[in-house]
Amino acid sequence: MALTTSIEEIIIYESPDGGKTVYARKSGQKERTLVTENALEHWNSQWLVWREILKLSYTEPTLADAINKAEMIYTLINSKDN
Repeated sequence: MALTTSIEEIIIYESPDGGKTVYARKSGQKERTLVTENALEHWNSQWLVWREILKLSYTEPTLADAINKAEMIYTLINSKDN
């Protein structure tokens, strides 16, 4: 009989400068790797793009359908966690 174990690896994300630079490290380790610089600028620009996508979805049925599907997937994923 074979015994198998599964250990979930926990990744910790840290930002020493309030979100501009993001590092990741494994739980229990000190060594970290750079994930992204200018994270806040990147996320802000993504929000601007998504705002335009949402606006366009009012006149583009295919885009509206894709957004509805994404919302459905999001809801299903979140319902698993609760």
